[in-house]
Amino acid sequence: MSNITAPKIPDGDKVDFDDIHRKRQEKDLSELQSLIEAHFIQRKKEEEELIALVNRIEKRRAERAEQQRIRAEREKERQARLAEEKERKELEEQRKKLDEDAKKKKVLSNMTQQYGAGQKSESRRGKKQTEREKKKKILADRRKPLNIDHLSDDKLKEKANELWQWLMGLEAEKFDLGEKLKRQKYDINQLLVRVQDHQNAKGRGKGKMGGRLR
Repeated sequence: MSNITAPKIPDGDKVDFDDIHRKRQEKDLSELQSLIEAHFIQRKKEEEELIALVNRIEKRRAERAEQQRIRAEREKERQARLAEEKERKELEEQRKKLDEDAKKKKVLSNMTQQYGAGQKSESRRGKKQTEREKKKKILADRRKPLNIDHLSDDKLKEKANELWQWLMGLEAEKFDLGEKLKRQKYDINQLLVRVQDHQNAKGRGKGKMGGRLR
């Protein structure tokens, strides 16, 4: 405290404490106004930054919503295309299956017809073969074996005469069968003529009866 000295006041000058106090108040007021203005400027800047941030957030939110909407529409279109493609493939598979079934049925039908025709052909061939075998058997039964190696000349003459008589018998039998066949054909023709005449006469009789009724 002994080292502190009071400020010197110039001699002959009067100190106006009121002026000093006024100036100090004016200075303090100016500084306070500056601080207030700076505060409001900073606050306005912060509010603008906040509004800009909110706008950016809203914009990003709108953009994200639009992207999600576009993505959802694309996904919906993709699912629709996949469903359409799946349906088309299923229809194509069904058509192919129906075509294959129709082809199989046609092949089986052709095979069945061919098999039936083959069976009929085999049956007819079997019948023909059976008739042919019967004829061969009859001819084989009628044909007599010739054992002439050990025969003498006289015996050979006798055998030749026997064969000649047998051949003549066959010719006579053939002639008789031919005549019998002709007679049967003649009888059948005569019978057909009689039946036809009877039917014609019956028809004429009906016509006469109809005339009398009129």
